[in-house]
Amino acid sequence: MTSERSTGRIRSHLGEMGPAWVAGAIAAGPATMASVITAGATFGYALLWVVVASAVLGAVAQYLAMRLGLLTERGIVGVVEDFLGEGWAWLLVVDVVLAAGLAQLVIMKGLADVSATVTGVDARVWGVAWALVLAVGLAGRGYRFVELVAKLLVSGVVVAFVASLFVVPIDPAAAVSGLVPTVPAGVDGALVAAGVLGGAVHITLVTMHSYTMRAREWTRDDYDLATFDIASSMLGAFGLYSLAIFLVAASVLHAPGIAAGDLTAVSAAQTLGPLVGPAAKWLFLLGLWGAAVSTLGGNTIVPPFLVADKLGWETDVSDARYRWLLAGFALVSAAGPFVGGAFFPLLVLVLAFGLVGTPFALVVVLVLLNSDAVAEPTPWLANLAGVVLLAVTATTAGSFVQSRVTAGLRDPMTLFVLGFAVVLSLATVGLVVKFVRDRTRPRGSPAGG
Repeated sequence: MTSERSTGRIRSHLGEMGPAWVAGAIAAGPATMASVITAGATFGYALLWVVVASAVLGAVAQYLAMRLGLLTERGIVGVVEDFLGEGWAWLLVVDVVLAAGLAQLVIMKGLADVSATVTGVDARVWGVAWALVLAVGLAGRGYRFVELVAKLLVSGVVVAFVASLFVVPIDPAAAVSGLVPTVPAGVDGALVAAGVLGGAVHITLVTMHSYTMRAREWTRDDYDLATFDIASSMLGAFGLYSLAIFLVAASVLHAPGIAAGDLTAVSAAQTLGPLVGPAAKWLFLLGLWGAAVSTLGGNTIVPPFLVADKLGWETDVSDARYRWLLAGFALVSAAGPFVGGAFFPLLVLVLAFGLVGTPFALVVVLVLLNSDAVAEPTPWLANLAGVVLLAVTATTAGSFVQSRVTAGLRDPMTLFVLGFAVVLSLATVGLVVKFVRDRTRPRGSPAGG
């Protein structure tokens, strides 16, 4: 009887899951694909430990965000404003808008470039066309449309790459050696490691979860369903996606002397060669196209969620102000094809940049989970996992920033990343100090600002 109830509950959860799959669609997008392929092609199996860790840590990040969203039954920005202050809320909003905005432009560039390769029509024309489709689709259909597309596309891509593992010559001994944590020397090693981790532990994924659960009207009564949702998406689908792509790339594409910046979508298409032969290029481009479409849809809804919450608007298309905000952010992505540089290296940089802004968001979540914002105490194991996640994320992000600075402060992007990292590092330390000060203050003393 117990077994029958468990089976019935799993079947029910399978039909109702969704919010974590939107996060998974963003995580399993072309940026992660680029980072994981680059990691395998450039360093062989050496960064397998990062790929495995990214799925586990991504699930931890989503669990903490889910817990905060369900137990408060509110969007994260509103909770931050009420319990930490307006300044912290605005800083979180700006952090997300910058990270998601940069990702939006680069992913649209990739989608437009792939569309141009397939059709021969100029990528800039495709950028405008896709931006219009995105704006009309999201403003008209809203969140549930994004969720449906996410489930379908992520499932399809996972099946394709897992199938390729059966025909690719994996070296088990070399793969096992890649589980030992090491970061290859040089700028490329730190950048790619940060990019891989940034695909799963990203500020957009952490901050969006409370809003996607609200869109499904989940409450604390749906705690088991929300936990199953995360396990199936981040540990299951995303974990298989990343692991399969990495192993295929490390086995097929890795060659001595290959540089991370030399990879292109066409060269990476060879990863599917053993599975589909001469059609590898076109199937890969189709997969990249699908991943870009689903990721753009998920990424587009994140900044409008936070901005609308901060301004006191509703966070669904029933509010005309939110609908126009959503359409406006979608239309801005039309500028993506005008961004210079190669698509794959830009995607890796985008993920690494987002990772720089993630420790602040994680500290915000941990502080709120251990404050009066949440009535139930946070289990010590969840707090411990959160601290480990924060330490790994901050260390990886710091390694990336240090590598960029070591390489020279000549280009505007490096200066911007450095400035962004400094501001958010100071904010993160300041928030930790505020939390410790408030927790150690005698009862009855006035709270700090």
